[in-house]
Amino acid sequence: MVSTNNLKNGMTLLIDGKLQQVVDWNHHKPGKGGAVVRTKLKEVETGKVVEKTFRAGEDVEQAIVQRSTVQFLYREGSDFILMDNETFEQRMAPEAAIGEAADYLVEGDELQIQDYEGRIVGVELPASKVLEVAQTDPGFAGNTATSATKPATLETGKEIQVPLFIEPGEKVKVDTRSGEYLSRA
Repeated sequence: MVSTNNLKNGMTLLIDGKLQQVVDWNHHKPGKGGAVVRTKLKEVETGKVVEKTFRAGEDVEQAIVQRSTVQFLYREGSDFILMDNETFEQRMAPEAAIGEAADYLVEGDELQIQDYEGRIVGVELPASKVLEVAQTDPGFAGNTATSATKPATLETGKEIQVPLFIEPGEKVKVDTRSGEYLSRA
């Protein structure tokens, strides 16, 4: 248990049977009445952000989430096979646990996982990733004056918008948070 007076950003709590991570908190003392703590909580499994208000000094249950670095080995059906970098133990992670990170994973990649009571509840990728363009249409001459874009399929199967000068086989830097093209690699 932890007091709402001691909340910190990034702390993981167990509220109503759901894992929720503190995104933002604010201690507020109105003119009359007791002090309250207003929080923004992100549900770890769904990514949904909710606002919740607690009385100051109220106890909430803190969830201990282990973070570890793993290597993505391969995909087997809809499951991902991961290897712990310290123990070399292999684990199977369902696609639901990996979430949108699956769009950026290439065999051999390292990523951070969040583990709660033996199950993977979250995945953290670097802010940007270099991926190869597998397929895209050729650009048209004379169309380069504007910031025109065209669809491109990456080696992972993710489709993004890229500038007209990008050709198949080129490596591009992609923002893993928004899925946007950043630059050539």
